[in-house]
Amino acid sequence: MLRVKILFVGPSEAGKSVLANFLSESTEGIGSYIPTQGVRILEYEKPHINENSKGTEYRFELWDCGGDPKFETCWPALMKDSHGVVIVFNPDLPSHLKEIEMWYSCFVQQQQLLDSQCLLIAHHKPGSGGDTENLTLASPLNRLHLIHSSLEEEPEDVRMEFVKYLKSIINWMNENRDKEEMSIIT
Repeated sequence: MLRVKILFVGPSEAGKSVLANFLSESTEGIGSYIPTQGVRILEYEKPHINENSKGTEYRFELWDCGGDPKFETCWPALMKDSHGVVIVFNPDLPSHLKEIEMWYSCFVQQQQLLDSQCLLIAHHKPGSGGDTENLTLASPLNRLHLIHSSLEEEPEDVRMEFVKYLKSIINWMNENRDKEEMSIIT
């Protein structure tokens, strides 16, 4: 079974835990807002997520990272051996639009991850009636794949987009493994 480690990062109160619970089909912590202290790891298995994987099963670890900067000293340990980063933010809060640049810099650029290993989720809280059309992101964030999340209105669309993202991460992992094997052979 192959392990896939995905970090959920972003500002406090962006909805990282709600999304991680939903996407991993966990019911843990449903209810009122409780800030994540450090990190919370949700594990789930998804057999045969990739048609090209010939029976390979995957164990996904969603690392729901607390958004409080007081945990910054823990970030290097969280980043170790991660395969992808999901940056979650509330597009209705102007401060979040500025903060996600810092999250991208720390968790994607400094780790030398590819932009294809990053997913941006503009998470619209219930009742926000969020505008999904007029979101302008600064460079380099505007190059990333962005999805709008409204678990009230289109929850399965969010899940479907996340599964596409996971498939792209698996393909990247398989390509890297193949390159490593070829370098050993030659």
